[in-house]
Amino acid sequence: MAKIMAIVNLTPDSFFAPSRVRPAQALSRVRGLCEAGADIIDVGAVSTRPGAPEVSLEAEWRRLRPLLSRWEGGVPLSVDTTRAEIVRRVWDCVGPFVVNDISAGEDDPEMLPTVGRLGLPYIAMHKRGGPRTMDALCDYPEGIIPALTAYFRDFGRRAEEYGISDWILDPGLGFAKSPEQNWEILERLAELRALGRPLLIGAADKRFTGGDTERAHRLALAGGAAILRVHDVAAARRTIDNYLSR
Repeated sequence: MAKIMAIVNLTPDSFFAPSRVRPAQALSRVRGLCEAGADIIDVGAVSTRPGAPEVSLEAEWRRLRPLLSRWEGGVPLSVDTTRAEIVRRVWDCVGPFVVNDISAGEDDPEMLPTVGRLGLPYIAMHKRGGPRTMDALCDYPEGIIPALTAYFRDFGRRAEEYGISDWILDPGLGFAKSPEQNWEILERLAELRALGRPLLIGAADKRFTGGDTERAHRLALAGGAAILRVHDVAAARRTIDNYLSR
């Protein structure tokens, strides 16, 4: 059965306003998400919505530190960051956790060596450009699925080079993909699953769904997704339960 990764955005400007939480209230939010049935908590302190401004390393850490210093465990922790220095600081604070890197190591050359050295599980996501440029980078002459297949085959070689064996594939819905490409990815997940890695799907409440997150999640489940990254844990749990009871 697919696991539910619950999103905690320690940002004032993430695209989905209900997921935003101030650091002082973060622990309470985490407890509520766990009670609702979250299997993994994914904490991020930098918005990646289209047009989002850059955030300094120290600002990112100031947002993360209050929650991490009070982390209670109970469920696996994932931290959404592209910076190796943040990975090192989180490790020093809480010990082992999952690194959720939307750049698959491309934004920081120290990321993959750091993850490999610490022996951490890793989520590699595909994107092009950054928040200010990605919407203009949706052209894949070879087709979106062949492009992703080639990208993650190459990433697999890089991961092996740095001793990263436990990694999860995230196709990066909404990141340099048109709405049509996002739906095509969901409909053809089996082709990405053939790469032999667990699949994480982050479709919840993104623009391309037009409000129909449930449809996206049903397609993800049909395609063999191992993890759904969501804002609404209860709704995701209902979708999974309904899918399994068919």
